[in-house]
Amino acid sequence: MSDSQAKAVPCPSCGGLYDEAAIAAALRTCPSCGYHYRMEPVDRIAYIADQGSFKEFSANLRSLNPIDLSGYEEKITEAEAKAQMKDAIITGTCTIEGKPLVLGLMSFNFMGGSMGSVVGEKVSRALLKGAEEKLPVIIYTTSGGARMQEGIFSLMQMAKTASAAAELDKEGIPFFVVLCDPTTGGVTASFAMLADITLAEPGALIGFAGPRVIEGTIRQTLPEGFQRAEFQQEKGFVDIISPRKEQRMLLSRLIDFHPTGNKG
Repeated sequence: MSDSQAKAVPCPSCGGLYDEAAIAAALRTCPSCGYHYRMEPVDRIAYIADQGSFKEFSANLRSLNPIDLSGYEEKITEAEAKAQMKDAIITGTCTIEGKPLVLGLMSFNFMGGSMGSVVGEKVSRALLKGAEEKLPVIIYTTSGGARMQEGIFSLMQMAKTASAAAELDKEGIPFFVVLCDPTTGGVTASFAMLADITLAEPGALIGFAGPRVIEGTIRQTLPEGFQRAEFQQEKGFVDIISPRKEQRMLLSRLIDFHPTGNKG
């Protein structure tokens, strides 16, 4: 077996085999069917933001152990090494086609993208920065929900981020969310569903509880594709499904169509 064959990755959708270089060149999508693999913030920044324009803020925030849960500090350290991030979101300012904005990008690779006190604080700061500096805000979400290792402190982030989103709305600043696979739990139940325009990547799982939990609760078989982006668009929870290759141009146009301070 050659090195290229050994490194080939099977597509979960069409079954085709492609090497990592081909998948990366297609923005972490299948070169054949367009299946969207999960993507890390640093790679998203590379295709969304104008080159060299991204300037991170709130970079040094790190989760503590507010309820003294045994082993939590070790889990944080392991997650930092695995994801090469200090928590499950990066926030910063950048430009897209020369247009300045605030950009937040979550990582499922950091403890399942769970929203603890640091994620909630960074999301809130990003939204409030947009309100203060009159900059549109774009957040890419991917999350398994609240970080239960922080107990009630994690659940408080739902109200905190929703309150910050309300401040952005009050100032008439546009807020766009891109729902990525998966976006579930407390993130879906708070700021992720409060955008002016809600976008989603093709095939992304979007919901509160997962399908298996729902089926176990209602004891019924769910429809095929339940909670996928296409189903959610049909039901009105998603405005636009946008493949990665189109997102930069689309977000730029949305900023043009939604000038700051001019909602409604």
